[in-house]
Amino acid sequence: MESWEQINAVQRMQSYIEAHLEEPITLHSLAENAGYSPWHCAKIFKELTGKAPFEYIRMYRLSKAAMELRDRDLKVVDVAMDFVFDSHEGFTRAFRRQFGISPNEYKKHTPPIYLFHPWSIREYYYWLRDEQEEMPPVSKDFFVQVRNFPKRKLLLKRGVAGNDYFTYSEEVGCDVWGLLCSIKEALYEPVGLWLPDSLCLPGTSRYAQGVEVPDDYSGVIPEGFDLMDLPECKMMMFQTAPYDDLHFEEVIMNLSEVIDNYDPTPFGYEWDDEIAPRFQLDPQGWRGYIEARPVKEVLLVDIYYENQG
Repeated sequence: MESWEQINAVQRMQSYIEAHLEEPITLHSLAENAGYSPWHCAKIFKELTGKAPFEYIRMYRLSKAAMELRDRDLKVVDVAMDFVFDSHEGFTRAFRRQFGISPNEYKKHTPPIYLFHPWSIREYYYWLRDEQEEMPPVSKDFFVQVRNFPKRKLLLKRGVAGNDYFTYSEEVGCDVWGLLCSIKEALYEPVGLWLPDSLCLPGTSRYAQGVEVPDDYSGVIPEGFDLMDLPECKMMMFQTAPYDDLHFEEVIMNLSEVIDNYDPTPFGYEWDDEIAPRFQLDPQGWRGYIEARPVKEVLLVDIYYENQG
């Protein structure tokens, strides 16, 4: 495993890039933040992320630019300048090379594209660590609410054997999330989800990644993806207190165990696991971890008589 000194140095470069994406970035400025020579910081960045620093920056800028073109009524040339491209022509060439479509065509039709979605290198290597480091305990406080979900569709990419985010990503790759983030018609952000038996196909994994879209969705279904109907239902949403991002694995495990053992009947509900997938939102420490499980209403009087035997 790489040394934590190098991992933290690359994390500092990632954080610097994130904060200065719409400004000129030099190898010297990255080296200053990494605490290494320019040559060495470029070397360890590519070793740990799989991409050279300026390839990473270019792909990230183009992905952010694509979202600007998708969501805002902006001129292509203005977006190009905002993301530090020297010319409209250079931006167009780079955009087409990365996404297979010109920025003007994308702005007009906004098909699904594979956005570059970088992940924190520190979180990744923390997950890979051989031994649990000594850290302060994670808060076990959580908030629960029930939300109504309308009839809708689910656009998803199935796996074969992955049972959670990491095993799924190792199997199908990390690009799926970037494509899901590009779906303009999405009702909300992409999710990781556990499919009930009724929605699983033979030879596919229970865990998948997808995004919910309106019931009348008629957009492109990317190659290798499925589109399925989801009925109107209720979801019991669980949300933890904010946490340090390095604790994400422990927070997920703690809350998932809570949900597995949670009894919703005192509040007039029971689990309805076959009607829709259980899902998780992208773990982000600032807002807490969010996971949801389908429920249906039951009459409290029925529960009373059941408990009376």
